[in-house]
Amino acid sequence: MCKNSLKEISILIIEDEVILALGLKETLKSFGYSVSSIESTMQGTLKSLEKVIPTLAIVDIKLKGFDNGIDIAKYLWQVKKIPIIFLTSYCDEKTIEKTLSCEPYGYLIKPCKDKELHTTIQTTLNKHNYFFKNLNTFEKNETFIDLENNLKFHKGKSILYKNNEPIKLTKNETKIIELLSDYPKEPVSFEKISSYIWRESIYDLGKLRTLIYRLKQKIGFEIIENVFESGYKLKVK
Repeated sequence: MCKNSLKEISILIIEDEVILALGLKETLKSFGYSVSSIESTMQGTLKSLEKVIPTLAIVDIKLKGFDNGIDIAKYLWQVKKIPIIFLTSYCDEKTIEKTLSCEPYGYLIKPCKDKELHTTIQTTLNKHNYFFKNLNTFEKNETFIDLENNLKFHKGKSILYKNNEPIKLTKNETKIIELLSDYPKEPVSFEKISSYIWRESIYDLGKLRTLIYRLKQKIGFEIIENVFESGYKLKVK
């Protein structure tokens, strides 16, 4: 089970079909969850976040008007680290590819069964709590981790700096530093890193080593240490 009790789990619904949104709200309440808000625009979402930061968001991809669900979901994940479950009628390869930047934990096709929805929510929260044990750090604008060789990582913005200059990293390079920075004084297992970056249950150590090697070449310094038979950790001061 996830660490949250059902009463503590607040869910944001992004859906522009009123009847569907209200039906989903009642279903979630029947499970024991609370619903923080129902929104269909970025502006409405931002206003909602000023009042309540939800535990997760269930997002429809296609919305009426200028905004779309992918843009809203991208903001929720990249800025607020709110986990995303897409609930949509669209399952074509092109649409799914567009959602990857949001790194959704679940992708459900309408109409989905209540049990499937409930299971996906619980799985999402278990994984998210597993990866982010200190979620409050993302709300701190000045949370830095000081690394060796004049490097530091800003956890709130997920930016690596060298001599106070930002270094341009790939998405996966950022993700591995992001995860390791949440466990600065202990190694993170190969399996956990691989699952977080590639969402794979079976890890490929060669692929992981290649990622770390390329990061070393880019930075000019090995900031990630291999802890024998345990995993990797950051070289913090």
